[in-house]
This record gives sequence, structure tokens and C-alpha cells, in this order.
Amino acid sequence: MTTAAPPLTGPYQWKPTPNLVIAVHGLAGPQGSKSPAGWGKSRTTGKTIPLMRESSKKVKPWREKVQAAIEAALLTGNAQHLAGPVRADITFTMPKPVSAPKRRRTYPAVYPDIDKLERSTYDAISKSGAWEDDGRVIENHTRKVYPGEHPDALDQPGALIRLYTLGDPS
Repeated sequence: MTTAAPPLTGPYQWKPTPNLVIAVHGLAGPQGSKSPAGWGKSRTTGKTIPLMRESSKKVKPWREKVQAAIEAALLTGNAQHLAGPVRADITFTMPKPVSAPKRRRTYPAVYPDIDKLERSTYDAISKSGAWEDDGRVIENHTRKVYPGEHPDALDQPGALIRLYTLGDPS
């Protein structure tokens, strides 16, 4: 696992080393698509409302793995709580299809959507207490790769997460 990130260029002066670096192994679950689950009553208005649930059964286990990994890193002192603006660099390593060519590079330009993978991961980071809210992210770089086909790819499905805060403006 590498801790160096892509060049931190642009208008922001990010700290050169991440506040948090974590590798999470498992199948990343996309969050966002909902399916109907029946009807219920609103707690605030008492009106009948549709109940919705996550379409992907992978979301809950993924969020639990990310949350547990970050909480462990925070407890052991291998990560710092993030305050202020945050840059998130996440590399999702997706399982390579059996039908994909073995001898040439291929790209995971297929389901799941990268923004839905981000959403489930950001919510897990929020729940872990690493940051106050995912609204703290003002810059990000997220990619999907297959094992062995990118320098930040894990050897199995999962994600390499690096979170940065701003450095001293002086």
C-alpha cells in the first residue's frame, strides 16, 4: 500500500502527507438507488408516505467495513480526525470479470457508478467520526481500477482511501 498521493496541485495548499490512509478490503457497495418497500406513517406529519430501501445489498456491509477500519485507525493513532476543508483521494479496486482479457489493460467503465461508490464511502467516513460531515470535502479524486492495473490498486477488491487537510497558508 502506497501512502504517496498524486501531485497535490491546484489553488489549495494541501498538507503533503494524508491525515488518514486506510485500505479497506471487500466489495464496495454503491449507495443511492432506492426501491419501494411499502407504506408507512410520517413521524412528523402523520401522513402516509412511501418507504424506500437501498437497492444494493452490498451497501451495508461495505459501510460497516469502512467504518470499522477508520475507527480502528483513529483508536490506534494511525489516523487523525479531520477538521476544516478536506481533499479525498479514493481508489476503488473492482473485481476483474473472468471474461476480461488477461494480457492487456482493461478499464472498469461499467456498473457501479463511481459517484454512488463515493456516497456510500463518504457516509461511512462520517459515521466513523473521522470528519464532521462529508460536506467538508472540497476537492476529490476518485477512480475505479482492476487489481494490478494501477499503482494504487489493491491486490483484491476494496478501496485505498487518503484524506488530506489544508496546510499552513504561510
